[in-house]
Amino acid sequence: MTELHRPRTPPDLPGYSVVRLIGLGGFADVFLYRQHLPARDVAVKVLLEPTLDDEARQRFATEANLMAQLSHHPAIVTVYHAAFADDGRPFLVMEYCSRPGLAERYRSERMSVAESLRIGVRLASAVQTAHEAGILHRDIKPANVLTTDFGWPALTDFGIAATGRQRGGAAVGMSIPWAPPELLGPHPGGDERSDIYSLGATIYSLLAGRSPFEVAGLPNGAGELVSRIERMPLPAIGRPDVPGELAEVLGRAMAKSSARRFDTALAVARSLQQIEAVLGLPATAVDISGRGLTVERRSTSLDAAATRLRPVRDVGPAAGQGRFFGEDATRVRPILDLGGAVEVVEQDGDGTEEPGRQERSTARRVLAAGLAVLAVVLTAVVVAAVLYRPAPGPGGSTATDFPAPPATVDAVVPAPQALAGVRQPDGSVVFTWTNPAPAAGDSYLWGVLSLTGEPSMARVDATRIVVPSGSSGQVCVQVAVVRADGRSSTRPAQGCAP
Repeated sequence: MTELHRPRTPPDLPGYSVVRLIGLGGFADVFLYRQHLPARDVAVKVLLEPTLDDEARQRFATEANLMAQLSHHPAIVTVYHAAFADDGRPFLVMEYCSRPGLAERYRSERMSVAESLRIGVRLASAVQTAHEAGILHRDIKPANVLTTDFGWPALTDFGIAATGRQRGGAAVGMSIPWAPPELLGPHPGGDERSDIYSLGATIYSLLAGRSPFEVAGLPNGAGELVSRIERMPLPAIGRPDVPGELAEVLGRAMAKSSARRFDTALAVARSLQQIEAVLGLPATAVDISGRGLTVERRSTSLDAAATRLRPVRDVGPAAGQGRFFGEDATRVRPILDLGGAVEVVEQDGDGTEEPGRQERSTARRVLAAGLAVLAVVLTAVVVAAVLYRPAPGPGGSTATDFPAPPATVDAVVPAPQALAGVRQPDGSVVFTWTNPAPAAGDSYLWGVLSLTGEPSMARVDATRIVVPSGSSGQVCVQVAVVRADGRSSTRPAQGCAP
């Protein structure tokens, strides 16, 4: 077991006042500070003292620069400032996301299909934006998705991200439960489709309440998870309200062969939007700049074939606005808002307008508008028909509605209290705790905290566990109350013993 560090003293930063510790990481601590001017709360990520070698400093600079390129996106955490404290520790000043992140929510709540789709579209937009900038995240997981004060998911922690010039190596510090097979083998290597796998695995976790290959009642250590990720078919989510089409999208995103996955995060977002349409849910907007979509990019697959991505406009109130550029188009056809006159101006390859084009009759313009509206309607009908394939019911009838989303959980499961550990003469550590609100059927989910990934979890019925000997350093555990209906503590308790 890797020894978990104690939090360091927060640095004295001019213009800021420290409030409290809000997180521990493998390479850094995160503190809540109060910025004096402008007055606001900020999260400050401070690298640990023992990691101040050249490699760690370069990793810090890379993360700061990458996040600065991407933080204008509404689903990526905003970076305000980066520098070195007086004691030499690098720090990163970021947007403070006060609401519980996905790591806190997915195990303690039954998240609805509607919210999971909404989060999925927004995260896919963020991933697409990173990929357009030539950046792979390489560690997408619930713990790296915070929640802004306005309820938006916010992707963070680009500390192990790679640019297009640095692909193919292992992602040091990656989290196994959400990692694709190609990053777990003896010769790890991946591309944009590796991020797509982790994106799908994160959405899967929101719906299933567990990581994709975590099996209740069995060991879920690193070795077991790697074996299942590489060989085991994707388990069913196990919820009747999750439509088959959504399970198919996640299955494709998480295909073991990267060649069978979606080519782009944008394609994932579009597929999730289509499911929203079938379910009659409001469409979640895809937030991408489109700047990276009109330039040729080199594929990272073995054949290294050149590909070209084409811009796709949102289907929304302004569906008739904007331009579509075909892959080999020589004609530009601007379409104005369908609420007014429609003017289609065709151009020859040399850019000159053909004579007489602007003298089209009013009837011709009206016909063009009508055909455009008809095309939009027919497209929506076809998409709905393809996506929504009701299963035959008794007597050959077909179901017309998906099951309604479950009701919102109305009770929060408390965390264990008085969690404490005592080192035994044989080197083991005995941890005990109390349940502040016992209920029939309660059990406890616990695991030893480490620097890589989430803890390997086990379930017990008693309020006592024994961590075997094996480390002379500090031992820290995480414990959550688990109700008989599967709900667990929103914020698990954490405790350490020397």
